[in-house]
Amino acid sequence: MELLGKSVEDLRVYCQALGEPGYRGGQIYHALYAERRLNVGDMSNLPAAFRAKLANEATLTLPEVRHRYRSADRSVRYLFGLSASSEESRMKAAAVEAVFMPSEGRQTICISTQAGCAVDCQFCLTAQLGLIRNLTPGEIVAQVLVPLIEMETEGQSSVGGEPEPESGGLAARTNVVLMGQGEPLLNFENVFAALRILLDAKGVGLSPKHVTLSTSGIVPGIERMAQEKVRPKLAISLNASNDEQRDKLMPINKKYPLKELIGACRKYPLRNWEHLTFEYVMLGGLNDSAEDARRVVKLLAPLKRVKVNLIPWNPGELPFAEAGGERLEEFRKILTDRGVPAFVRYSRGRDVMAACGQLALKEVNESPLRAMA
Repeated sequence: MELLGKSVEDLRVYCQALGEPGYRGGQIYHALYAERRLNVGDMSNLPAAFRAKLANEATLTLPEVRHRYRSADRSVRYLFGLSASSEESRMKAAAVEAVFMPSEGRQTICISTQAGCAVDCQFCLTAQLGLIRNLTPGEIVAQVLVPLIEMETEGQSSVGGEPEPESGGLAARTNVVLMGQGEPLLNFENVFAALRILLDAKGVGLSPKHVTLSTSGIVPGIERMAQEKVRPKLAISLNASNDEQRDKLMPINKKYPLKELIGACRKYPLRNWEHLTFEYVMLGGLNDSAEDARRVVKLLAPLKRVKVNLIPWNPGELPFAEAGGERLEEFRKILTDRGVPAFVRYSRGRDVMAACGQLALKEVNESPLRAMA
């Protein structure tokens, strides 16, 4: 059995099937996720005889780090190679990306939930890959564990060069955003199996306040997510001010038009500390006019506790242009003046194709100072 990505209950049942007490599963779970020991031989909380047995009976498969592309802003794009496991022999070997973004006192990890994507947003390079396959819970969790382990191994904090404090740990200062390759709500079972591990205080230990899932607007998935006891924050990738515009930019809108999407958002149960986030990629001359801004205000009017992140489009091999700074500010001001909090969010890692909408397995030329592989 593959251990990575399994719940504590899965591991207890597995240990019992091996003739061991069920509590051994809890020990494996703690070693994997809380201690981040991704080698059975390093699980010192297990008896040596059981470690040897486990090494023969189970697998623990990490994605191969094929390359690390380091940006001038210190972000790192990880290119992971994924293998088809014996347990899932029908699955294709694939590659996928995650992005590590350090900042003062904290770090953010952007992870993928599918290899490629089937949603076909016209302004996103990932769409050119099509959908290759869904990622397993273990492949999703690993995209968080690998950067954290590398940081711990290097003995550095999020700001670099400083020893990591004993208390709190990296997980307490880590944001995770499910905004990489893929549509998370089209891989619901695997994504939420991974999230239950990531958000478990006895697992990886991330806070729900620091984890965000971004969807293109899969209404049944939003409705299902609303029923989950363990869930991250929700972000909606809006990117248009009316259906005609959104149909062209995001074909998924033809299946789940704005009226239906906003209706699902209206029913979504926000926790008392939570806002519903709308992401709006600013495309020069297409969706960035003052009239667009006023339509967005009207569109979001039925909702409580919302905010809008305005994201300048990141260049790629697509026929779009960035919105100018004056357009960005005018758009933001129209929203905020009408009671909709709006913020301009500049992406990290643009120079190594690590920014929002750029993840398409592209190789880039690096200076010797930035090469890490």
